[in-house]
Amino acid sequence: MNQTEWLTHALQTLPERDESAFAAVTERAANILRPSGALARLDHVAAWVAAWQRTEHPAIRQPAALIFAADHGVNAAGVSAYPTEVTGAMLAAYRAGKSTINAFAVVAGASVEAIDVGVGRPTGDIRLEAALTHERFEQSIAAGRSAVESLEADLLVLGEMGIGNTTAAAAIASALGGGQAADWVGRGTGVDDDGLQRKRDAVQQAVSRIAGITDPLEIMREVGGAELVAIAAAIVAARHRRLPVMLDGYVVTAAALPLAVLSTSALDHCTVGHCSAEPGHRRLLARLGMQPLLDLDMRLGEGSGAMAAVPLVAMACAGVTDVPTFGEWFG
Repeated sequence: MNQTEWLTHALQTLPERDESAFAAVTERAANILRPSGALARLDHVAAWVAAWQRTEHPAIRQPAALIFAADHGVNAAGVSAYPTEVTGAMLAAYRAGKSTINAFAVVAGASVEAIDVGVGRPTGDIRLEAALTHERFEQSIAAGRSAVESLEADLLVLGEMGIGNTTAAAAIASALGGGQAADWVGRGTGVDDDGLQRKRDAVQQAVSRIAGITDPLEIMREVGGAELVAIAAAIVAARHRRLPVMLDGYVVTAAALPLAVLSTSALDHCTVGHCSAEPGHRRLLARLGMQPLLDLDMRLGEGSGAMAAVPLVAMACAGVTDVPTFGEWFG
């Protein structure tokens, strides 16, 4: 079985959540020593964690972030405010513990691992050709799968780095979400008006080039990127380990979209850490019916927005497990 076959089969055999754990935590939350419904959203988060950790005592003690990094050929179209070389520089910063997500992770008590899936090896220019050959598509799936299967964690944060990758994200979102391509395109790293138009044109060209292709995985191979494919595989691998996942911004959510198209329950073990400043991210979350935990107009990537939400998830669990019910307190 090759990696694409593994991914397809894994999507057809997704483990379900533990309904008894979900129900037990939901019931306990309804009787906690506070006004009914006072922390309804957080209580639901705690029940969600419980359902995937398969316990009535959910807790976040070992969160971990995986950041997948790769370069994009479409950056030749002038779609980013930064040169491609920045991807490699940022990869070095993650590994040296000197980036924003590293600082956030220290506060959240999380580990960070940065994984090179194509730095210095740009994908094809999606305006003109497939982003990934079949061989690189297989390699990217394997990288995402392997990273999760060897991980020790109770909550997984997924992040990315790749100059030009919001263009790839917009192309996937447009190809699968429909509507005008321009509606899915934002300023990414902060391009000016001319850069924004170049980016819109690049996405339109890419989507027009693959007109007629309907397989979500093939669309991702054609107009996505190595890190997006690795993220998609990581999401599925985490599901088979019953590991709850925190999705980051636009790029990570776009990587998850093909999975949701293939299986309506594929993202049940996922929540979204934050809504980024990219307009396409908000549209995509609406398309997926997912509500972010934070909405702070962040446009950084790296998994930083999702990492910022990790303490909130930990507090949600503690708010149910460490606070007595009315019955326990009043005897």
